Amino acid sequence: MDIRASDRIAEERVALRRVAVLAAGGASPEVVFGAVTAEVRRLLGADIATMARYDPDGSMTYVARWRATGDFREAIPRTPLGGQNLSTLVFETGRPARMDDFSQATGPAAEVVHRLGIRSGVGVPVRVEGRLWGVMFVSSTGEEPLPRDAEARLTDFTELVGAAIAGAQARVELRGHADEQAALRRVATLVAGGAPPAEVFAAVAAEAGSLLGADETAMARYELPDKAMTTVALWSATGETLEAGYRTTLGGQNVSTLVFETGRPARMDDLSRVSGPAGDIVRKLGIRSSAGVPVSVEGRLWGVMTVASTREDHLAADTEARLAAFTELAGTAIANAEAQAALAASRARIVTAADAARRRIERDLHDGAQQRLVTLSLQLREIQAAVPPGAGDLARRLDGVAAGLDDALEELREIARGIHPAVLAQGGLRPALQALADRCSVPVDLHVQVPAARLPSPAEIAAYYVVSEALTNTARHAGATAATVEVTYGEGALRVRVRDDGRGGADLAHGSGLVGLRDRVEALGGRLAVGDEPGAGTSLDVRIPLGGSVRGC
Repeated sequence: MDIRASDRIAEERVALRRVAVLAAGGASPEVVFGAVTAEVRRLLGADIATMARYDPDGSMTYVARWRATGDFREAIPRTPLGGQNLSTLVFETGRPARMDDFSQATGPAAEVVHRLGIRSGVGVPVRVEGRLWGVMFVSSTGEEPLPRDAEARLTDFTELVGAAIAGAQARVELRGHADEQAALRRVATLVAGGAPPAEVFAAVAAEAGSLLGADETAMARYELPDKAMTTVALWSATGETLEAGYRTTLGGQNVSTLVFETGRPARMDDLSRVSGPAGDIVRKLGIRSSAGVPVSVEGRLWGVMTVASTREDHLAADTEARLAAFTELAGTAIANAEAQAALAASRARIVTAADAARRRIERDLHDGAQQRLVTLSLQLREIQAAVPPGAGDLARRLDGVAAGLDDALEELREIARGIHPAVLAQGGLRPALQALADRCSVPVDLHVQVPAARLPSPAEIAAYYVVSEALTNTARHAGATAATVEVTYGEGALRVRVRDDGRGGADLAHGSGLVGLRDRVEALGGRLAVGDEPGAGTSLDVRIPLGGSVRGC
């Protein structure tokens, strides 16, 4: 071996070691690509060294390129494969290739070669875990072809490149998996916490778009009879605030319509053929590729989740699979919301039916048994008036019957008030609460600030029974000396607060009366909370939404 050859081998080993240190140290693929092309160009004395990645659509993307005067600064677009050129030969054969005369080169890659004045070159495949990933080639603009051992010397470097890419991909996949799990966990926490569907939709759109590197994401609900869709969430990588709620007719060739028609994931990487109303939006946003996944709720097609890219690079091949995990959570949130809405509606129907039954019973008592007792009492008074003066024993006995009849009538009236207070139906909430305060054995400070017009009947009834139950507990169990009742209306809700200065001890878990009140309030979409500290009294706070419906306002 001559001195020149040994020097060349030593220099080559030093260069390989520098690249190996970079790869082993976890350098990004881009850094390794640049280092390899620079080392190869210098060692082989080439004018240009290039590395490119083969893409799934039959084209290649340049990832690094060096020439004798330094790194290329101009952007090089993706180049389709085909024709007679080094890149295509390596792609088709999977083996090293050489062209010592580029005058006969053809195809899109040859156009780049001719523009750069390249006359000869050598290309070697870059493999990652056994599969063809890309190509590395060195080129000469001079008349002399590259050395005969150029292919073998290039191979050593491409093996390091393959190892670096594999390691980087493993790190990226691991980090991506962790990021994906974290994103899914954040959305799942919202779903488990019963967050409103709109909040879940917005979170799904943002998390999925950010994780998948999309430029735009959207979720839409299909309106099946009309063959249309309404957006429920939008997200943009630019940070631009987008409002959901616009409605679009389905039809034509676009991802949303494909998902609607097939019920399966769909993808369009060539949007030159996109059509239909949704396609008009795609063109307006400058989208170049998109993918969509159906959102299903308990087995039925509910809507679609789409992600889109405005860049030349297509969305990743696993986009649909990763997106499906988010749409499953969205489907769960929708199912939960529908179940909660159905439960609330069912509870509201039960409460309404119970109130109607109470009113009917109260009416029956008032018009039936109560009126019958009043009539009997009047008849008894007439009999008392006809008793002779000497029949003292009979008069006393009749007085006892009359007193008992009066007590029975008052007891029946009290029962009727408990079932459904007539004063509430006749006069509204203010006089009904005043009657409760007047009857309570504990002094009550009453403050009622509600519209003169009547509130919705379910809200009035709920507020009445909240105050009634609270004052009953105060009088019987709290040992209180005073109570305060505050009832106010504002911001579309009725608020009720009852406080006492008793011993405390109220517990929703052990009081059937309070549990029944909570069910009644929650059936109207409201909330009931108990504040209780031993020795500091008890407070009952209730908020009942009215939906803006106040009769007469």
